[in-house]
Amino acid sequence: MSNTSLSDKVVAYIQESHAMEQNVMRMLDSMISTTTDQETKERLREHRQETERHGQLLQDRLEQLGKSCSMTADMTAMAAAMLKGVGDMMRTDRPAKNARDGYITEHAEIAAYRLLEQLAEAANDTETARIARVIRRDEEAMAEWFDARWDLFIQETLNEAGIVPVSIMSDEPLSMQSDPWQS
Repeated sequence: MSNTSLSDKVVAYIQESHAMEQNVMRMLDSMISTTTDQETKERLREHRQETERHGQLLQDRLEQLGKSCSMTADMTAMAAAMLKGVGDMMRTDRPAKNARDGYITEHAEIAAYRLLEQLAEAANDTETARIARVIRRDEEAMAEWFDARWDLFIQETLNEAGIVPVSIMSDEPLSMQSDPWQS
């Protein structure tokens, strides 16, 4: 593979990552608008700012490489996110399902930035590799944030449905109860 085609491949991955961030921003907008828990809403707002910064870092890198964002990829990603947002407004169990979708999205982003970092390193593009690493760390932190709060998301979902979980009646956190399938 020639250096030119390897460089083109790096550019394509940066463009795809930029489109992904555009999608995530719209997804976060939807999650913020449908979230009632203030701590969760605040963390989603913070991550939206991080996501905006990620998009700018990628756009700046493309400009440094003499390239631009892929309008086709960006528009496709934003359209998909808007359709998902409409569905989010109508679905039930929003706290749990928003968290699930956020957790999945963060892991998709982590994978995308690992790939970009590895590809950039293969192309000796240390700046793109550095940017991918920085962004990936933010995505890993957000995934960990979601992962640490499954009990909260389930509790909010049950509260919205008017269901009192066994954990409230037993004074034992949901995560501490024994697994009934292990008996």
